[in-house]
Amino acid sequence: MELIILLAIAIFVLAYRYNTGDNVYKFFADTVSGVYNTYAPYSYREVKEKTKELGYEYTPRQYATQVLLIGGAAAGISFLYFYSIITTAIYTVVAICFVPYLSYLRTQRLYSEYIFEQIQVYTTNVIMEFTTTQSFVKALEGVRDSGILQDPVLRDVKRMIQMSYENGTIDQSIDFFNEIYPYYMVKNMHQLFLQITKEGARDSGEALELMSLDIDALVEGVYRDRMDRQVFHKKFLTFGCACFLLVLVMQLLFGRAEYLEMLEAFYVKIILHGIIIILCYFLISGEKYYNEDVGVE
Repeated sequence: MELIILLAIAIFVLAYRYNTGDNVYKFFADTVSGVYNTYAPYSYREVKEKTKELGYEYTPRQYATQVLLIGGAAAGISFLYFYSIITTAIYTVVAICFVPYLSYLRTQRLYSEYIFEQIQVYTTNVIMEFTTTQSFVKALEGVRDSGILQDPVLRDVKRMIQMSYENGTIDQSIDFFNEIYPYYMVKNMHQLFLQITKEGARDSGEALELMSLDIDALVEGVYRDRMDRQVFHKKFLTFGCACFLLVLVMQLLFGRAEYLEMLEAFYVKIILHGIIIILCYFLISGEKYYNEDVGVE
């Protein structure tokens, strides 16, 4: 069994060596992509297409590098823990299976950052257009025609304009947009425009200026939070990886021979498996936190 596993690893390494990783990964990527595109929610497929359009999606070579790095790290750590090729192979395969999930988290983060930037552009420019037109719908039309927005925000702005003309009021269109993009800056700005439209405020310049300042403050806070997350992420990964190496300290303290003797006991193996699972859960949870809710204040 161990000989078969070693042969499989050798074949993969040789294939990667002579095919620069692209052909080796292509079959795996096409298979996973086909299955996922069949069962994935439409929303995520749209996200994936947009990140590909923006040039954020990993290339096959980058995916292959991820597989080699994560698989290699899993192989090294599991062998250091158990000194078993079979156990090492199982942990390596399981670790590689998480590569698509990590890619999914990254894609969601990049898309969230992109949407937030579009919302920032939307709110700022609607306020600027309104100061000239004194009409919310006309302001939306000005932003729509300016070419500064991209889908999906542009598509939803067009829908807002259509709903406003169909219903003769901006209420439904605002509710529609607020539900899709539940940002504080969007809700606050729309609430201000509702008040101006319904109450017929004559001098809205000061209120709009204050709203612009509030949006600037919110945007600044989000970007500061993004930088803090990046710093935390690096420290978190360093700490998490260092925790895996505590078993090496144990081996230095007890000696390798005595450590191998301890591995004969089944409860020691259970404890070691538990340590690895808990640390992996800790790392994945941290990755999930780092990539979630970016830009939502």
